Parts: sequence; structure tokens; C-alpha cells
Amino acid sequence: MRRKTIHFLSGLKGSSLPWRLGLRLTDRYVLSLFIGPFVITFLLTLFVLIMQFLWKYVEDLAGKGLPWWVVGEFLVYATAATMVPLALPLATLLASMMTVGSLAENQELPALKTSGISLWRVLRPLLLLSVLISAGALAFANYVVPAAYLRFGALYYDIARQRPAFNLKPGVFYKEIEGFSIRIGSKDEEGGNISDVLIYDHTQGKANESVVVAQRGKMYTTADGRFLVLELYDGYQYRELTATTRPTRENEHVRLSFATWRKVFDLSDFTLTRTDTRLFRESYQMQNLRQLSASIDTMQLELQSDVMEARQFARPYLAFSRINLDSLRQQNRPGTRGAQLKPAADTLAVVMKALATARNLKGYYDYMARAQEGKAELLRRYQNERQRKFTLSFACLLLFLIGAPLGAIIRKGGFGLPFVASVFFFIMYYILSVAGEKMAREGVLTPVAGMWFSSFLVMPLALFLMYTANRDSAVLQLEAYQRWWRKMAKAIPLLRA
Repeated sequence: MRRKTIHFLSGLKGSSLPWRLGLRLTDRYVLSLFIGPFVITFLLTLFVLIMQFLWKYVEDLAGKGLPWWVVGEFLVYATAATMVPLALPLATLLASMMTVGSLAENQELPALKTSGISLWRVLRPLLLLSVLISAGALAFANYVVPAAYLRFGALYYDIARQRPAFNLKPGVFYKEIEGFSIRIGSKDEEGGNISDVLIYDHTQGKANESVVVAQRGKMYTTADGRFLVLELYDGYQYRELTATTRPTRENEHVRLSFATWRKVFDLSDFTLTRTDTRLFRESYQMQNLRQLSASIDTMQLELQSDVMEARQFARPYLAFSRINLDSLRQQNRPGTRGAQLKPAADTLAVVMKALATARNLKGYYDYMARAQEGKAELLRRYQNERQRKFTLSFACLLLFLIGAPLGAIIRKGGFGLPFVASVFFFIMYYILSVAGEKMAREGVLTPVAGMWFSSFLVMPLALFLMYTANRDSAVLQLEAYQRWWRKMAKAIPLLRA
């Protein structure tokens, strides 16, 4: 079917209307080749990132007794906040490389070029689609990512501060209930009946002041799940009496026997409580472009206000010093009537006062400099986050401009060589992005230069690959170097002879 389509297109060069119909057919055909690999690559990349995410946060999720829908909600928010922005550029890069590489491998791309269709014309529908993907990525980063990051941060905060699920294991002291240490000898399969129970009560702030021992018992939770009821039978309670006089090594204790002993424990700390998400809205990762711009303007005004405040604070000291210096020069000027040097004590007092003023100003300015440095660093984080929303969306278009010509150059489709090449270029782009962001965060580069650092370096490479692929240059073709090597290998024996 592919060969028939190409031969049909090559025979339509003489007429205008059928030729346009052929181009439209080619556009649909190229788009159909792109969409399948793009969706598969996107889902595969998300799966790998989710597995990596679970490996990183497994300690925070395990043992908390979280219901499955809470874990699912946590993964959905994490996927939308952190994984989709990474998966979109990689999927665009690999899908474009596979699509164009498949066209070149099946000799469809050379046939299209022979028919008078340039590489730019073949890639036009994919280029328009990549522009739409970039626009969608920008909208996703502006509206979806902040909301998902807000809910992800609030839910992670609640999960991190939740205690592990209540679970009494035989032979192990359980200390998650504040003020108590509980150990049981055994329990039945259902967990209701227990035996050989030992409870240490530390609620009074003293070690082993009250001890409860029982041969058997049972435990159950209330209907609402908020309280744990522990009923013990046929046991003893040992309580140490506090000495009323001076402390001694030996204190009296009381042993009480009981037939039934009941204790109710509050389990509210073991249930997941949801924090209001409005408490986290001030973070730069949880704001859209409009909110980031407003926050950046506010912080810049605060920095300017701090500078004006510092000037107002120093003005009286500087004015006072200037007046004193002028008066001293007037009094000590030679030839002036009544001019005489001040006594040594007065001079020393003026110097000490000037030193005290300088120390006060230095201490104040050191404090203001530290405060300004912290605010400036936070301001750079907000500015970096605003630029990130544009750079991540532009990465989809930029990596398409790398993947499409690479596919035409290497002339291979599928998940083999294109997958290796795409991962290599994506890792290179990602490392440059991290390096640029770090330099922007530390103030080495401006936020615009730092966040666009990787794009500035990779864009010339994309243009060079597109130029090379459009002119069918053999600079990056492995087959050309293999042919050259075979020719050299044949020529060497002749040269030796």
C-alpha cells in the first residue's frame, strides 16, 4: 500500500488539483505514522517515571495503612505535576525520529523527494502538530501543573506526618501510641484475642512507673474507627509510689489484681487528615503565570523598599558625621582666629563615637544584606519557575527539530537505533537544562539566560541537522564512512605495492 501511494504521488506532478490531493493524502499518511509511536512512547515513558517515583517514595507510603484510592490520587497528582512535562518532549523526539526514519528506511522519503516534494514539505504536518503539542504543553504547565502540584504537596504533607498503621506483632514492643509501650505474646488469626500482654505506661513522664500484666485479653476498634479498646482479663497492675520525702534507691510499689481491665486508646493520629490546600498556595511551584508575575512584582517592590529603608536609616548618621568633620576642619584650620586643637580626651571621644556609629551601620547593613540575599534567591526561584513553563513547552518543538532530521539521516525506524539516539539527545538536553537552572538559581546567570541555556545550545544543532537532512549530506551517515573505509582498505595494498 505504501509503494502504491508513492508511485501514485510521483505520477501526479503534472497536474495541479490531483497534486494537491496527493499532498493532502501524504499529510494524513505521515500523521498516521506519527500518532501511534507518540502515544506509545508517551505512555511507556510515564510508566517508567511512575516506577521510579514509587521507588523513591515507597518508604513514605508503606506501612501507613493508606486506602488504595489515596495512593491512586497521590500518583495521579504526581504524574500530572512532575512526569507529564518530562514525558512530552521525549515522546515527541522519539516519535518524530521513528516516523521519519521509517519513511527513509522504506524508501518512501526518497520517493517523495524525487517527486519534487522537499523534506520541509513532508515534515510540515508534523511541524504543525508539534507546535500544537507545544501550545498544549504550555497550557498544561500553566493551568494543570500548579493545581496538581498544590494537591500533591498537601497530600504528601499529610502522608508524611501520618503515623504507621496500628499493628501489634507478637514478641515486639509497639511504641507508636504516645506514652505507652505494648507487647503481646501471641494473637489469633483474626487479631481479636491476645495473650501474654505487657503494657508500660509512660504518660506521667517516668520510666516504668506503671506496668500492666495479663494472661489474656482481646482488642477491637469502635464502629467509627477512632478508638482502640483493649480488654484484659486475670492480670495485675504494678504502680510505683513516689517518695514524699527525700529520694531513695528503694521505693514502695502497689500491686493490684483485676479480673477485667479496660483501656481506650485514641487512634485519631493513625487516620489520614487532609490539610487545607490554601496553606500551600504561596509556593512558586503552585502558581500559574499570572500569579507568578504578581508575586515577582511584589518581591521586587519589597527589595526596593528595603533599599530605601536602609538609606533612610543611614542618613542621620552620615549627616551627623559630615557636620562634625566640617566643624573640626573649621576649628583646626591654620590662621583662623580662635582656632585651636581640641584636647586629647575630646578627640578620643569623637573617634570612639565615630567607631560606634560605623559598627552600628555595619551591623545593620550586614543584616540587611543577608535578608536581601535570601529574598533575591527566592525571587530568582519565582522567575525561574515562570521561565520553566515556556522552556518545557518549547522543548517539544526543539526536540522535534532534532528527531525529524535524525530519522532522515540514520534511515532506521522502530525502537532500535532511534530509541538509543533519542535517549542520548534527551539526556544531553536534560543535563544542560539542570546546569542552566542551577546557574540561574545561584545568580551566575539571569533567569532568562539560565532557563533558556539548554535551548540556546541545542538550537544550532537542530538547525544543522535539518540543513544536513534537507541537502542529503553524508556527513552524519554511517554508510558513507563505511564505504570510505572499504575504499581505503582496497587502496592501501595498491599503495604498498
